[in-house]
Amino acid sequence: EGPAGPEGSAGEAMAAELACSECHNDTTLIAGKETAWSDSLHGTNGSYVRGGSASCAGCHSGGAFSAMVAAGLTPGEVESGDPDPTRQDCRACHAIHVSYTGEDWALETTDPVVLYAFEGVTFDGGTGNLCANCHQPRRQIAEAVDGMVEVTSTHWGPHHGPQSAMLLGLAGAPAGFEGSPSAHATMVEDTCVSCHLGEGDSHTFEADVAACTGCHADAEDFDINGLQTEVQAGLDELEE
Repeated sequence: EGPAGPEGSAGEAMAAELACSECHNDTTLIAGKETAWSDSLHGTNGSYVRGGSASCAGCHSGGAFSAMVAAGLTPGEVESGDPDPTRQDCRACHAIHVSYTGEDWALETTDPVVLYAFEGVTFDGGTGNLCANCHQPRRQIAEAVDGMVEVTSTHWGPHHGPQSAMLLGLAGAPAGFEGSPSAHATMVEDTCVSCHLGEGDSHTFEADVAACTGCHADAEDFDINGLQTEVQAGLDELEE
């Protein structure tokens, strides 16, 4: 038979079985990641039902997200809703059952993302680019006229998760505003993924302080240099 196994259909079946066992084996490789994901917001949220709408499908349905990426579209260019919307599960982010080997853990895309609410702005954050396809604003805030902003939509404001634009210093900003990128955008390799999955690839997507200590050696919580306290005080003032 030789090292490749028997020839013919029996050999092909054996080769397929060996390939599948790279992932489907007696380890917790799949079960562990799936268990963590099932506790994440991606795994528990009910917003996937919005994937039945064309204007929401690209991000709210995991299946529609995969189709959107494959077609090279932005969320605003998806023309039809998903008749069977799903949560953002393994297949939304990974190339599951394409090669039937460990290569199927490859991300669907890591290409830089043109932010469609900001002309000429591209987010290029390594593997975090996958996240930025949806975690970007859908629209800008109009410029104020005489101190007032006209609200023209029941879905007013950036909408979507604006994290990518926030890292670039643009999220929530009115048209014409020029911000500056955060150090988390310019100095953290793989941006979102580095902080929210960490070295252990935690699929709860909960950021870990341990991921911060590479730069913030003395960090004991996320209120680094009192920044969260400062921001909360500003929010409290704004609310009043």
